[in-house]
Amino acid sequence: MINLAGRDIAHAWGKFVLTGVGLGLLIGLTLSMAGIYRGMVEDGRVLLHNSGADLWVVQQDTQGPYAEASSLRDDAVRSIRALPGVARAANVTYLTMQVRKGQDDVRAMVVGFEPGQPGEPRFLIAGRHLTRSHYEAVADAKTGFALGDRIRIRRHDYTVVGLTRRAVSSGGDPMVFIPLKDAQEAQFLKDNDAILNERTRVAANPSLNRPGVPGLLEAIQASQASNHNVNAVLVQLAPGYPPAPVADNVRRWKHLEAFSVEQMEEILIAKLIATSARQIAMFLAILAVVSAAIVAFIIYTMTLGKIREIAVLKLIGTRSRTIAAMILQQALGLGLIGFVVGKIAATAWAPIFPKYVLLLPGDALLGFAGVMLICALASTIAIRIALRVDPAAAIGG
Repeated sequence: MINLAGRDIAHAWGKFVLTGVGLGLLIGLTLSMAGIYRGMVEDGRVLLHNSGADLWVVQQDTQGPYAEASSLRDDAVRSIRALPGVARAANVTYLTMQVRKGQDDVRAMVVGFEPGQPGEPRFLIAGRHLTRSHYEAVADAKTGFALGDRIRIRRHDYTVVGLTRRAVSSGGDPMVFIPLKDAQEAQFLKDNDAILNERTRVAANPSLNRPGVPGLLEAIQASQASNHNVNAVLVQLAPGYPPAPVADNVRRWKHLEAFSVEQMEEILIAKLIATSARQIAMFLAILAVVSAAIVAFIIYTMTLGKIREIAVLKLIGTRSRTIAAMILQQALGLGLIGFVVGKIAATAWAPIFPKYVLLLPGDALLGFAGVMLICALASTIAIRIALRVDPAAAIGG
């Protein structure tokens, strides 16, 4: 039996291959979109893992510090350390901002932490950890900074003394780690004009600038110039101690909120990136429809081009099932070429994306099955046309 699908592909192989490449680029885009979603989930998990915390203590009635704004006094950490089951606890601040490198700006999450405590970078790929209480920084390699570079954060310059990797925020922004006191100042620092205006307002307030109370005005102004707030307290529990009792004690006695690793992961993945996940799902659905339309159009066009050959096959007694199988082979062959090209393309351009793209083998297998299914369904239109061909067309004019 003549394999009409193979002969037709061999006759117009250039058109078939080019169509497969075009379809492959579309499939590569689809795989990349799935990889972007996987990367977002992985960024959230890496953020939690890098913090080294078992519990996040944040402002009451908030889901901070990553999903919402959270602010609490930095002296709360002392009472939290005294709770049963707490091995270590440390203050931490998070601030997403543009940091200056020479004449360029780099978007990063600035993390203020206490050296040797939870929140410190888990590992370094170059350099050392912070040893001074001011003006040193550890940066993620994705920022583009190198050892010895100077980073401008608000009014101060910081020297990069260490580099880490895969220290990113839930949004994929690389992290820059600086001492906690510096980060507190940077997060709530006002410009010079705002400071002067605030001092003028305080001095003009008779209840805050009483003539008979020396030192009151200076004390108030000094308190306004300093910051004692943090975004969260990271807690590490004693080995074998469950997080639920500690979290309950925090809520009951400290009037703060506490989240375990599982709860924080739920906030990051199920809530923080939920909208982005739905948007990516819409793109995937649209790309699937477009891919099916392309395959259907190409197979339909190729089928119309061989109506006479199909009529000859029918005239010599070829079964309809055989003709349908030949057309299906063309569609599946087109899908196979497209998937191979798409997988190679997605793997090649994934590192170029500004956000982390995680291509999992399981997603590739599901993608392959989906491509084959879409191609099979798209071929049904051409198969119906072929099965309706009149054998008399083989001897017609």
